[in-house]
Amino acid sequence: MNSKTLAQMAVDVLTTADGREKTAKSRAYAKEWLSARKSGAAVELGSATPPLRPARPEKPELLSPRDVPKRKPGTPEGRIALLHAVAHIELNAVDLHWDIIARFTETEMPMGFYDDWVLAADEESNHFNLMCDCLDTHGSFYGALPAHAGMWRAAEDTNSDLMGRLAVVPMVLEARGLDVTPNMIALFKKAKDTQTIAALETIYAEEVGHVAYGSKWFHFLCGRHNLDPKEVFHDLVRKYFHGGLKPPFNEEKRADAGLPPDFYWPLADESWSRGPV
Repeated sequence: MNSKTLAQMAVDVLTTADGREKTAKSRAYAKEWLSARKSGAAVELGSATPPLRPARPEKPELLSPRDVPKRKPGTPEGRIALLHAVAHIELNAVDLHWDIIARFTETEMPMGFYDDWVLAADEESNHFNLMCDCLDTHGSFYGALPAHAGMWRAAEDTNSDLMGRLAVVPMVLEARGLDVTPNMIALFKKAKDTQTIAALETIYAEEVGHVAYGSKWFHFLCGRHNLDPKEVFHDLVRKYFHGGLKPPFNEEKRADAGLPPDFYWPLADESWSRGPV
């Protein structure tokens, strides 16, 4: 291990603006940490102060969701826009996973908690790079189009609530990825884009694990405090998540990740009864 603690590694990633540089640091630190843990070497979590928002490159321009241009996904331009949007999501995911490592070190957690999120950050870094490679193939790049400015809102809203962070980020936002990715894969199969199909299939398989990490550690904390996980999940999502849960849901993959239907369907029914959010 180098002289940095894991928390300091996390902050170094979070304060690096360029996407490729950020993910290179992320993957190098993940390799260091996981190798040390596997070999039984002494490892130090440490503590550090993460920024309220991670560093970002000058491009893409970040817009309100309502201002991001809509493009037809069946067109070449629409498919490039979709790849760009996924790349943006994956870059935010890299930062979300390093942020949870650095931000909540005052909460005593088993070392396996940190192993899980380091591995998730490493995989998200690879996902970002895969999407950038696909954009390169299509003559584009990350930053060529505007992107969603609200991606970090869930992190800011839950920056003092570890259970809230676990409920909203992996168990809601990443679970949504399990719902929508099969249709994206089908779209690129129609276009016979084998590179993108392979990249999305990798993302789809690995995101199940990330949702599962969220569910595992959420249930762990509920057990520590003798709380009912389903009730607490519903309360936290109502408090922190602003978008409403919308079907259809990928019930099979959600179940594989430890999310049973009675966690999310009641919230979906509520959001539909309220009308559009």
